[in-house]
Amino acid sequence: MEIRFSKYQGAGNDFILIDDRAGQIRPDTDLFNRLCNRRFGIGADGLMLVRDHPEFDFEMHYFNADGREGSMCGNGGRCIALFARDLGITGSETHFLAVDGPHRASISGEQVSLEMKDVNQIERSGNDYILDTGSPHYVRMENDLENLDVVGQGRAIRYNERFRDQGINVNFVQPVADRFAVRTYERGVENETFACGTGVTAVALAMAVKEQLYGDQHITLQARGGTLSVRFTRTGEQSFSGVYLIGPASFVYRGEIFI
Repeated sequence: MEIRFSKYQGAGNDFILIDDRAGQIRPDTDLFNRLCNRRFGIGADGLMLVRDHPEFDFEMHYFNADGREGSMCGNGGRCIALFARDLGITGSETHFLAVDGPHRASISGEQVSLEMKDVNQIERSGNDYILDTGSPHYVRMENDLENLDVVGQGRAIRYNERFRDQGINVNFVQPVADRFAVRTYERGVENETFACGTGVTAVALAMAVKEQLYGDQHITLQARGGTLSVRFTRTGEQSFSGVYLIGPASFVYRGEIFI
């Protein structure tokens, strides 16, 4: 069987995108894992299918690099909006459905802005924060991010007794000048990625709690793969609405693979 695919990336977070509006691709954990493998497949942090939906421009189906269906992926959502435009499904504005609900996205050049879910609960323990921005995230402050063992420490949190069964993404944060530097260990990839959209969103909201910021906010975050920003309004102690993830996304290449 021949599969046609496109490769997109958002701040170094890369994805295999497949137009499955005909509904011919059957989700297959082993196959998707193999396609995402960087030595034996195409190589990616995740794989997405674009499917038709009667009430939205399209539906996003996201699978982690391990081949399993995942929760919301922020950079994936920005990339799939660009892919849908390139397919001619939408223009510079789109309204699509993902696993965590509806999303709106707008495209201006290589900058894609994605509306994220509202957040109404943040758990805090010292300088650590736990919240769900479409995917579950753990946020921890660090003093030496550059030399941190992200994989070792991230894996220790992700596989501890509390999170072992469902998993959690782990973000390490350090203030740097006018922004926050972020490094993320992602479940499903089980490694550090160059960026994580729901992760930097979680960091931005957690830093608003830490710095006691209320009202309209726009926070800049530096991931390994590029600069992202998060815009939101904080209306209460744990209430965040109008949350938007903003940053670069681009087409890399397209191809065919036989399976």
